[in-house]
Amino acid sequence: MTDIPQKAPRAGSKVRSISAGQQIYPQLRDRILSLELQPGQALSRLEVADDYGVSQTPVREAMKKLEDEGLLFVMPQHRTEVARINIAEARQAQFLRLSIEVEIARQLAESAPALTFAPQHSLMLQARAAIEARDMTLFKTLDGQFHRSLYLLAGVEPLWHLVAERSGHIDRLRALSLMDAQKGIAILADHERILTAIQAGDPDGAEAATRQHLSGTLSQVETLKLRFPQYF
Repeated sequence: MTDIPQKAPRAGSKVRSISAGQQIYPQLRDRILSLELQPGQALSRLEVADDYGVSQTPVREAMKKLEDEGLLFVMPQHRTEVARINIAEARQAQFLRLSIEVEIARQLAESAPALTFAPQHSLMLQARAAIEARDMTLFKTLDGQFHRSLYLLAGVEPLWHLVAERSGHIDRLRALSLMDAQKGIAILADHERILTAIQAGDPDGAEAATRQHLSGTLSQVETLKLRFPQYF
């Protein structure tokens, strides 16, 4: 079994008291999704408030939003901890994303002659450089930017935010899988297949490549559960 070394909560960047809740929420969320704050790890509202230099009120607001998303587990008057990865929630998020991105891929393939794909090619070049530099944190960011760029190109970028809000559990599965550098290489190859099919004006090929790509993380669930049983 391979364990991730335990880390103490990182001191947050000091934030202004005005709109502090809105600032703390994405920072805490990013730390949960990156596994810096690990499944099962306790969080103290007082300590988080001290880390960010704010009162407990905006921290409570941020934690409530994270609880609503299923990323925090709150036992009133007792303990708050990072929620363990919920496979059922991950499957639901994957179903939503697959439904949307298959349609995006088909529509873009049908409109390919009128479109330009320079941003997507640039993102793939940057992703390849990130893999070569073994910077999987950057690679994960570029992976998201690639998919978001397709939503933008299809004129449905608001749906990206909807998907992102529902993807906390599957994003953590993805973070675990990206500890294997070969996973990054496979993701990049999938992106290339998707973009090649879209540019070729091949809706069926674009759909098939998208389906294959988005099934990858969930296909590794049993392996990840064996390696990291404490996170489930």
